[in-house]
Amino acid sequence: MKISEKQLSSRLNQGLLPCYLVAGDEQLLLQEALDDIRAAARRAGFGTREVLEQTTGFNWDELASAGSNMSLFSESQIIELRLATGKPGVKGSSTIVNFVENLQPDILFIVSAPYLNRNVLTAKWVKVLAKHGCLVQVWPIGKRELPKWITDRMKSTGLVPDTGAVQLMVDRVEGNLLAAQQEIEKLRLVHGEGPVNAGDVDAAVSDSSRFDVYKLLDAAVGGDAIRAIRILDSFQTGGLEPVILIWALTRELRTLATLADSIRSGIDLSVSMKKVRIWKNRQAIIRSCIGRHQLEEFYSLIKIARAADAAAKGQTQADPWQLATQIILRLAMSRTRTP
Repeated sequence: MKISEKQLSSRLNQGLLPCYLVAGDEQLLLQEALDDIRAAARRAGFGTREVLEQTTGFNWDELASAGSNMSLFSESQIIELRLATGKPGVKGSSTIVNFVENLQPDILFIVSAPYLNRNVLTAKWVKVLAKHGCLVQVWPIGKRELPKWITDRMKSTGLVPDTGAVQLMVDRVEGNLLAAQQEIEKLRLVHGEGPVNAGDVDAAVSDSSRFDVYKLLDAAVGGDAIRAIRILDSFQTGGLEPVILIWALTRELRTLATLADSIRSGIDLSVSMKKVRIWKNRQAIIRSCIGRHQLEEFYSLIKIARAADAAAKGQTQADPWQLATQIILRLAMSRTRTP
């Protein structure tokens, strides 16, 4: 079965399927789709979750053995596999296929991945997941759709925006849904429910540290470590929830890993950036960052970002700000690629 993320909610109301593959580069919508599946799973009695990260050096035997130690009295379990680039390789592909074809009824298997191109969608592991369960494709919100999307999001929080308010929000976020959601939440806290106009939006979104997450990303990706750390400090002292920052960092790192992987596969970077919808005003700094790092470095940073996400959500005792600092410094530092 193949559906879009817009159809997921109604499909979940009909009951859980044995497995799901959720794929796309729009991190906000991807995360919301995964959250919907997990929530449905909890309602169905799946009480535990095991998360596997496919990064450099990942041992696919971990997936093969996942869930095998459950006792007769254990709760039903979610096994979640996160693919860094959407390319599990020969070993990974065969392991996923075998795991799905022998899936036990007390296990729900969820795979998340970045955007899958046409060639990957024809791979056996993708077809097997779609056959036994569901492929949820998360499509980006286009420029024409963005005003309606923002309007609906604002209304869902109790805001009633006029045309000017929506247009100002569209101009500010430049198509980045995570930024839009962040600004809407900020506006709701500052303004409260009710009608809002462009002046209200301008006042609310300017009433912060004068920096936003995406300026920090641009500084780190562009190699300006000093400015990136200054912005990060303003976030920490200003009370920004670290999960918002980690979310944005993870999205950026996955995009960079996808682009670096494309280069290694012989695809021109300009073509790849167009496919993953990098804005023209960011292409120069993206190119410079790709030139400073090897693909494996991005995988390593994704792994740290996952640890930071767990820390930000209180799942571990680590300091998410310290981990974020480590990511930002490594991302910004100059490094010559080896041939």
